[in-house]
Amino acid sequence: MSSSHGVFAVVETQLSNFGLTPLRAAHELGFRTVLVSNEPDRYRVVSVAEEIFAKHVDDVIVTDTNSVDAVAAALQPFHAEGHLRGVMTVTDYNLPIVAEVATRFGLPGLSPQAALNCRDKLLMRRACHAAGVAVPGFHQATSEDSALAAADRFGYPCVVKPMTESASIGVTLCRTPAEVLAAYRDISSRPTDFRGQPRRPGALVEEYLIGYEVSVESVLVDGERRVLGVTDKALGPHPAFVEMGDTFPSMLSAPVRKQCADLACQALEAVGHDFGAAHVEVKVTADGPRIVEVNGRMAGAEITQLIREATGVYLQRECVRLHTGQPADLTFTRDRAAASRYLAARRSGTLAGIGGVDLARRVPGVIEVDLEVHPGDQVRPADSNLDLLGYVVAVGDTTGDAVRRAESALGQLTPRYADEESRDD
Repeated sequence: MSSSHGVFAVVETQLSNFGLTPLRAAHELGFRTVLVSNEPDRYRVVSVAEEIFAKHVDDVIVTDTNSVDAVAAALQPFHAEGHLRGVMTVTDYNLPIVAEVATRFGLPGLSPQAALNCRDKLLMRRACHAAGVAVPGFHQATSEDSALAAADRFGYPCVVKPMTESASIGVTLCRTPAEVLAAYRDISSRPTDFRGQPRRPGALVEEYLIGYEVSVESVLVDGERRVLGVTDKALGPHPAFVEMGDTFPSMLSAPVRKQCADLACQALEAVGHDFGAAHVEVKVTADGPRIVEVNGRMAGAEITQLIREATGVYLQRECVRLHTGQPADLTFTRDRAAASRYLAARRSGTLAGIGGVDLARRVPGVIEVDLEVHPGDQVRPADSNLDLLGYVVAVGDTTGDAVRRAESALGQLTPRYADEESRDD
């Protein structure tokens, strides 16, 4: 495998097809690619994993990826040889760790403090609030009484969430004091997060923002922030906040898109975001846009694919270039639209299969139908993005075309359950 450009390391990533694409992009650019993980087999559940591991991963290093020292020690031999060109992650859990490692080795990357501010929702809220950037009311509750007091202050319904999780894990809309207590107790009883890192004590209680959600995708290049566009986001039913689909570019009016983009840029300045891609989630309310999340990395799920289909910008490749000290090319070469929609289980049970896949692929404009589950898997209605069963992606000349095609394709898919199959017999 070609390694003429040196070594590029990805330190953990998202549990999705997208999560493995930076390895493909780096390998296509001629780098020797290294995946650093404390459990690399976790990624083999991803549908494209076998292809990526076989064709685009040159080395896998198993180490404690929750430790800066351990990751630095794992990559030190490449650095000592003068071959290490870049280190990157696209999962929030490892953002501060990778920032520290990049700083130690003198490689391009986010500053450690900016990475921490993006990683920790409490630090992000504090930084934005101090800079006058519009955010919901928030309070770090470290006791049941303080959680209830904050809920009373913000009013019901309110949102209770962990401060250092991703993929909407543990984010709950609470309509009563009993629900606040239940959410607080669940979050505060878990000392570590989804990737085994220590959680900040307590839970974040926030004002509930009534409105619709978008995200703003941008890249900082040569000191200038380039906004690639605004993504319309579709969320599932409460009390969870599961992402059920994305559409790029947004169908909103130009003034609303500009308000969201301007606010996102202000938030990024507030948290000190000083390198590379960013994904900022915004709620548009009756009082204007408000910041939901500030993520110091490119968007997850299928948003980067939507951007590529709509604009021609291969964001994963351009981010690899930035992380290896090369200029990024963000030139739009297409003027189209793309949409993704996600499949969720209607009830808990043992999956027998997904019906209608061939029908979904026959919908005009559909370019991908991907399933992340297999017969025999236990499924349940989605509480977080991790519970989703698969997705469809469709393209069109307009945003409306792409949305209608994606929704039509999703409508063809039907989860089948083992107990239903046995009844049919």
